Amino acid sequence: MSFIVYILRTSLNTLYVGQTNDLARRLEEHSKKGDKAAKYTKMFSSFELVRTEAYATRKEAMQREVQLKKWTKAKKEALVCGDKIKLKKL
Repeated sequence: MSFIVYILRTSLNTLYVGQTNDLARRLEEHSKKGDKAAKYTKMFSSFELVRTEAYATRKEAMQREVQLKKWTKAKKEALVCGDKIKLKKL
């Protein structure tokens, strides 16, 4: 089983970072805005999946999620865009 760290771009151009072992289910939960959706994603009319990373263990995925959540938006944008030079500078 693999664990996925994902980044969503919301309708107001903010970024949300999460992790799951079932990406399709998790995206559906966010879309339906029910009890299992993240409180943050419920505030937006829509979102787009812009990045995924796979990890072998939940521990690795959780560590990466925490790391990404501490990054600035500019650094996350560089990651999403694949700009390795800018990412190193930030």
